[in-house]
Amino acid sequence: MRLRLPARHSLVCQQAVELMTDYLEGALSRADRRSFEKHLAICPGCSEYLAQIRATIAITGRVTPDDLTEQTRVEFTELFRRWQHERDTGDGR
Repeated sequence: MRLRLPARHSLVCQQAVELMTDYLEGALSRADRRSFEKHLAICPGCSEYLAQIRATIAITGRVTPDDLTEQTRVEFTELFRRWQHERDTGDGR
């Protein structure tokens, strides 16, 4: 569900947070990307949040299954299966 920005309105932090993934994936329209980047230029909180997401992506990209304990692998597998089930059934409890 992609958030559409209202025309001629300033972006607020909640909207910026909702757009972070689309921004990182290059999925925003040119106008939405400009609005997003304009917000980042004046909002240190959202800029820091984006930096944290980028750092998390960089770090997790280097984690291999051998880096995880057996318990962590089991927990991640269960979380993934639960997420997949909720996505497939629409059961977001």
